[in-house]
Amino acid sequence: MNRKPPARRPPPPSSNKHAHPGRWEGKAKPDWIARALARAGVLPQKEAEDAIKAGRVSVNGKVVKQPLAPVLPGAAVRVDGLPVSLKAPTRVLAFHKPAELLTSTVSQHRVGTVYEVLLPQLPPELAGFTWHAVGRLDRGTTGLLLFTNDDKLVTHATSPDTHLTKRYVATVFSEADEEKVEPLRHGVQLEDGPARPAKVRLRDAHTVEVTVTEGRNHQVKRMLGAVGLPVRALHREAVGGVELDVPEGSFRLLTDAEVAEGLRYTPGTNKE
Repeated sequence: MNRKPPARRPPPPSSNKHAHPGRWEGKAKPDWIARALARAGVLPQKEAEDAIKAGRVSVNGKVVKQPLAPVLPGAAVRVDGLPVSLKAPTRVLAFHKPAELLTSTVSQHRVGTVYEVLLPQLPPELAGFTWHAVGRLDRGTTGLLLFTNDDKLVTHATSPDTHLTKRYVATVFSEADEEKVEPLRHGVQLEDGPARPAKVRLRDAHTVEVTVTEGRNHQVKRMLGAVGLPVRALHREAVGGVELDVPEGSFRLLTDAEVAEGLRYTPGTNKE
C-alpha cells in the first residue's frame, strides 16, 4: 500500500503561558515524538504513530505510548531497542507532475494523486520522511512541484511575503499580442483583489510565459482570462531559481545549494 502523509496536526507541545510564563524562552522547545521521528526520516508519521502506540519507542529509557508525547532535542530515543537520531535535515524533491493528478493525499472520483506516483519511487533513505507538497498545482496543470519534509520551508516558499518567483508557460486559445498582455505587467484586478505586477513574455501567438510572486488559487489562469486570453494548458517551469529538469512523472533530490540559493531558504532560520 502506498504511503500517504497524514493530515495536518496540532502544533508541538508547549507550555501553559499563564501557568509558566516564558518557560521555553531561550531554550529549545520540545517536538512531539511522532513528528520528530517523521521529520528525521526514521519512520513516516503514520508508521511512527503506530510504533509508538505499540510500545516500540522509548525516550530516555522510558517507553512512550502517546504520539503527542514531548521530546526535547538531545533526548535518547530508541525504536525496537535500537538508538535513532532525531536530527532532521531539510530535504526537497523536485517532481515533474503529469496532468490529471491531484495535489492531494486522497484520490477523488477515481482521479489519482501526486503521492501515488511519487512515493513508490523513493529509495529507502528518502522513504522514511513525511513529504509535504510545497503549494499546489491544479489537476490539469503540469510541471514543477516541490516536496519537502520541512514544514517551515512550505511556509517560506508559499508565503507572498517571500516574493519567491514561479514561472509558468500558458497555451492560450485566443491570439496573444503585446497590447493584450501589457495590463498583466501592471497588475490586473481579480475577484479576490488585485494581482501583483507579473513578468510576461510572448513566446508565440498562443504561448505566454508568466512569472508571478504569489500563488493564489488558479491565479495565472484567472489573470490571463482577465485580459481575454483563456488558458488551454498550463505548465510550471521553475520555482525561484530551481528549474524543472526531470522527465514527466519522475523526481530528483535538490542539493543544499539549490535549497539555499534557489529557494532562498536556510533551515532553522524561520520561526515556528
